[in-house]
Amino acid sequence: MKKSQPFIIGAAAALMISSSLIFARSDYDANITAKLQAIAKFTKVVNTVEKYYVDPLTIEKIIEKSIAGLLSNLDAHSAYLDKKHFKELQIQTSGEFGGLGITVGMRDGALTVIAPLEGTPADKAGLKAGDIILKINDKSTLDMTLDEAVNLMRGKPGTKIKLTIFRKGEAKPFVVEITRDIIKVKSVYAKRILKPEYLYIRITNFDKKVVKDVQKILKQNKNSKGIVIDLRNNPGGLLDQAVGLCDLFIDKGIIVSQKGRVKSENRVYTAHSTGTIKNIPLVILVNGGSASASEIVSGALQDHHRAVIVGEKTFGKGSVQVILPIDKDEAIKLTIARYYLPSGRTIQAKGITPDIIAYPGKVQKKEDEFAIKEAELKAHLKSELEKIEGKKPESKKENKKDKNIIDEEKLYNDAQLKEAFDILKALIIAKESK
Repeated sequence: MKKSQPFIIGAAAALMISSSLIFARSDYDANITAKLQAIAKFTKVVNTVEKYYVDPLTIEKIIEKSIAGLLSNLDAHSAYLDKKHFKELQIQTSGEFGGLGITVGMRDGALTVIAPLEGTPADKAGLKAGDIILKINDKSTLDMTLDEAVNLMRGKPGTKIKLTIFRKGEAKPFVVEITRDIIKVKSVYAKRILKPEYLYIRITNFDKKVVKDVQKILKQNKNSKGIVIDLRNNPGGLLDQAVGLCDLFIDKGIIVSQKGRVKSENRVYTAHSTGTIKNIPLVILVNGGSASASEIVSGALQDHHRAVIVGEKTFGKGSVQVILPIDKDEAIKLTIARYYLPSGRTIQAKGITPDIIAYPGKVQKKEDEFAIKEAELKAHLKSELEKIEGKKPESKKENKKDKNIIDEEKLYNDAQLKEAFDILKALIIAKESK
């Protein structure tokens, strides 16, 4: 019995291996069969469309439409780029183009304004984050892909375009006419809030110079006691710039990770201790127009408890797209991964909820109404008195304001910034009292 035991065990092992191979082979065969059946179904549909569709279509056109339909049904950001659209994308990323200065995305199937870029035609026309574009000229956007909409809005500088806008709170949709222009935006600039020690940094989008520009500003303002970074209506941009900005204020740990199905596309971006600014209080301003890279920055700094986030919930775009060429003239834009913050939470469709909710508007001061009336009354009486006495009215001296300072008037006209500034002062007091 003892002699036969190894043989029995060996036979059992061989049987198990054989069984697993059979099951593996069976799974493989089932997978191949399913694929062949699916391809056969697709071929049948293509042949039927080619034979019976009301207008004649070449097989090439049918396949192109099939690919476009497949990608547009995956998510709002994946797309098929035919020869025309691929060329337009290359122009957009490598040269100047005429546009509106607006970043849009699909939210619940509607073409939604993520943010107008500061100082651009869209911004000057009064478009706001959250506006829904119902029509581009006379074309409805309801069945339009994101790329089709973007291509329609882009065009020759100096040409006009009409957008039909639905805005929450408005009685009915309204039309905005905008003149296209070359889009050139200053991505980073700095001001002081009331006093030199309170630094305000505005970042309008994450282009390739953001980290370098912010470093330069910080170097020029070494005596700052606290910083407000304004990311409102910042639609995002380059990932490496978002990571680099976080790295200026975080000395260790994960900033953001990128995870998808293909392991080779997974990335983890971590902070470095060199040159980190750890002791200056930091407040980040966000709103519904803050997306993508802006959400990575605000979310990472929030997770590391490095900054207080103030404003409104952000847009919620946390996916990664790559351009994969099919041949020299065509490509597909495909979502391959999602971003995850240090805590493990995702940005996609969720956004960043601020620590302190603050809504836009003007801060009302109790003394405002009386002060304005009193000033108007004094000015009126003075002018009447001058008429009686025959005096010439004094010429008003221009009060030249420093453009690099956010004075009290500007501060009180921006309720969100005022809230951020008050929190910053509280953080500074708390730090200095330790």
